Order: sequence, then structure tokens, then C-alpha cells
Amino acid sequence: MTIFITSVIFGLVLLIWSADKFVDGASNVARHYGMSPLLIGMVIIGFGTSAPEMVVSALSSMQGNPGIALGNAYGSNITNIALILGVTSLIVPITVHSQVLRKELPILFIITLISIGALIDFNLSRVDAVILLLLFVGIMGWTIREGIKNSKDAFAKEMDVELKEHKAPLSRSYFMLIGGLILLVVSSRLLVYGAVGIAQALGVSDIIVGLTVVAVGTSLPELASSVIAARKGEPDIALGNVLGSNLFNTLAVVGISGSIHPFAIEKEIFYRDIGVMTVLTFSLFIFGSSFKKQGKITRLEGGILLSSYVAYTVYLISTVAK
Repeated sequence: MTIFITSVIFGLVLLIWSADKFVDGASNVARHYGMSPLLIGMVIIGFGTSAPEMVVSALSSMQGNPGIALGNAYGSNITNIALILGVTSLIVPITVHSQVLRKELPILFIITLISIGALIDFNLSRVDAVILLLLFVGIMGWTIREGIKNSKDAFAKEMDVELKEHKAPLSRSYFMLIGGLILLVVSSRLLVYGAVGIAQALGVSDIIVGLTVVAVGTSLPELASSVIAARKGEPDIALGNVLGSNLFNTLAVVGISGSIHPFAIEKEIFYRDIGVMTVLTFSLFIFGSSFKKQGKITRLEGGILLSSYVAYTVYLISTVAK
């Protein structure tokens, strides 16, 4: 058991560090070749912060542990909304200035409903996975168009400031990009090995480990960057991190996992975990939408999100203990 716990801890630490270097390297390379700050924030950062989930889930599916893959994806979505935005908005209420992010809020909710439709038969087939991946390609096309059209958006201005603070020479950026990607794979292997071992040792479903330990671990980069962004007065970056990550998780991460290893989904997982994710996504849409004069996640709403996460986690742990 000790070796599995050590693998998880070391794997998570290396995963977080390598993901950070990978994102910095990719962002600097993209900026060097003329990509706009808004596109970097929506595409490069969105992909980079979901890279841990993507690699962990792909490796889990390849090794015949799809439960960890699915738990990681949907558990990360729950963690991103309830824990990350909950903690961040308690520190600094998140006001949504960006028009692009306001458009992404309903899109994320609609995509979540579509993913539920794909899993309504309690099975993720390759056809379902391909549909999710095609939707992902479509969303990326829309994202690129919005990034080109709204170059002066509030999110773009915040990203421009952030990118200038992390500027690096091109050679060093390439080194961080490639080195970060290699270490992502290595650390993901360690994490999956430890997570599977813990699940087997405790006699619990691997999806429970995916929903808790793995999901929280792979979401730590988003937590750190969102809290820092909010404290620096960059709320759109904090929200953009979560929206981008959840879109990638719902479509790309689940799509890649399902195309590698189709699998059945337990009814309990569908109603409990996917249900919680859907309710939280709808709550985020209501809190951050422009039904009000300006979308804003207040401290009270942040407290509701964080309390929901605590209650969900306690319930999960109590079911494992039975």
C-alpha cells in the first residue's frame, strides 16, 4: 500500500509541476508566432490545464481502467466548479466582464446535456465517443472565430498582461513545452499506477478513486492559477480556466477515453456523479449569466458551491466506508 500512496503523491507533484511548465512553454511559443492573447487563453491555456486529465484518462483507458478515466474527467468538472470557483469567489467575488465567456456559459451547459444524452443508455460506445470528439472540433472552430473577432475582449486584455509576466525566450519555451509534455506522461503513469493499486487494496471501484484523489490532483493547476488570477484582479482568467477545462474534459477527455476503451457506466455513477456535475454546471450558468446587469459569482454563491463540494465528497467517502 505504501508504494501506491507514494506513487500517487510523487505523481501528483510531478504532474502539477510539468503541467505548469507545459502551459508556460506552449503559451510563449504561441505568442512568439503571433497568436492573439484571447486565443492563447481560450485554446492553449484551456488545452494545457486539461492536459493532466487528458493524459491520465488516455493512459487509464489503454491499461483497461476506464473507471479512472471517466471519474477523472467528471470529477475534475465537479472540482473545478464547486471547489475551485467556490474557493476563488470566497476570496474575491468573480465578476464576468468578458462577452466571450458569457457566451461559453450556456454552451458548456448545453454540451453537458448532450453528454448526458450520449450516456443515457449507461454505455459509452465508440460512436458516442466520436460524436463528442466531433463536437469538440466544432467548439474549437467557434472558439477560434470568437478569438479573432473579439480581440479587444476583457479576457484578452487580462491574458495580455498575464503573458507579459511569463515571457521567456523561444528556445527555453520549446524546452519547457517538450520537457513538460514528457514529464506529463511519466507522472501520469505513476499516478494511474498508484490510483489503481489503492483502489484494489481498499476494494473500492476505481471510479471512486478517479472522482476523488485523481480528480482533485489533476485540478490543482486550475485551483492555483484561478486563485492567483482573482487576487491580481483578473476574474475572467479565473472563470476562463474553469470553462475551458470543463469543455475539454466533457468532450475531449471523455471522447478520447471512450474511443480507446468503450465501457458501461453504472446507474449509480450516472445519477449521482453525472447528476451532480449537471446541477453544478447549471448553477454556474445561472450565477455567471447576463440575466443580471453583469454576471457575478458572489461570496454567498461561492459558499454554496464550496458547501456542495464538501457535502458531495463526504457522501462519496461514506459510501466507500460502508
